[in-house]
Amino acid sequence: MGFRCGIVGLPNVGKSTLFNALTETQAAQAANYPFCTIEPNVGQVGVPDPRLDQLAAIAGSQKIIPTQLAFVDIAGLVRGASKGEGLGNQFLGNIREVDAIVHVLRCFEDDDIQHVENRVDPVSDADTVETELMLSDLESLEKRVPAAQKKAAQGDKESKLVAAVLGQALDLLREGKPARLVQPRDEEEARVFKAAQLLTAKPVLYVCNVEEGAAATGNAHSAAVFAKAKAEGAEAVIVSAAIESELVAMDAEERSLFLSELGLSETGLARVIRAGYDLLHLITFFTVGPKEARAWTVHKGAKAPEAAGEIHSDMQRGFIRAETIAFDDYVSLNGEAGAKEAGKLRQEGKEYVVQDGDVLHFKFNV
Repeated sequence: MGFRCGIVGLPNVGKSTLFNALTETQAAQAANYPFCTIEPNVGQVGVPDPRLDQLAAIAGSQKIIPTQLAFVDIAGLVRGASKGEGLGNQFLGNIREVDAIVHVLRCFEDDDIQHVENRVDPVSDADTVETELMLSDLESLEKRVPAAQKKAAQGDKESKLVAAVLGQALDLLREGKPARLVQPRDEEEARVFKAAQLLTAKPVLYVCNVEEGAAATGNAHSAAVFAKAKAEGAEAVIVSAAIESELVAMDAEERSLFLSELGLSETGLARVIRAGYDLLHLITFFTVGPKEARAWTVHKGAKAPEAAGEIHSDMQRGFIRAETIAFDDYVSLNGEAGAKEAGKLRQEGKEYVVQDGDVLHFKFNV
């Protein structure tokens, strides 16, 4: 399962610099002018998880393979993008294809770096981008909802459902509110809402890009963003893209020392990943053996066969059972043998809901 987070924001807020740092590449050309990112760059990022190292050490695994998250660097939006201004709908289309929006906001003062609107006001920047996404959704739904209502009046059941669900979204957008505030009542409504691919239905993580000196505590600009995020029920994190760029060239020991000197306990990558996981309601399970220790990602609430399908579709199709050990039990009992002897290795069936940190071994037959 590929989870994609689209990095968006106004030009020159640090999107490409952050992307380069997060993916530890120079795939995106970071430059001090608008629209330097013409095509969306995609980078796969290993998700840092110290539990994986613990499991590998106990099992003597030859390889350690983290689960991954994809970051898509999308070019800067400007006021009027929904009407084709700047590079317009091309980028709105790129946003439509991601699972969550990582909205980078400039929270630093620097006279040498041009701001597209000649001022530093991250809350206003966030509102500018959100407005363009809402206008795009509004234009789409003002065509789709009346069409669905017309078919619904003729007795079409699916159209009745579409008209009801998307009608709620249209009402919210007309009030200046994002479509993600729609609350589907059941799985059918959730299916219709997801299929609509509305830009403002996607969960948002605000990334406050601060100067190096504010990386540990934030500043007045980031405080305003956190207040906005709290009011919206969104997530926010503080990152210094400049620091993350420096960390790329360091080894593990140098990184640890550098972060400690700055009053930081982890990298910006770790904070963004953790917040992204929370945003997408994801959990991690593990498979562990002498050849490899590997982390896998599923949605919270996923059942055992769905988790098996993340490894291979045959495992899901021919699922029999999942041998399951909780992470804490695996560690405290020094591995599978100890867990089995203590009665902590469980045989779980098709209805078992996978828990974060589960160590799983699937039995299947096809």
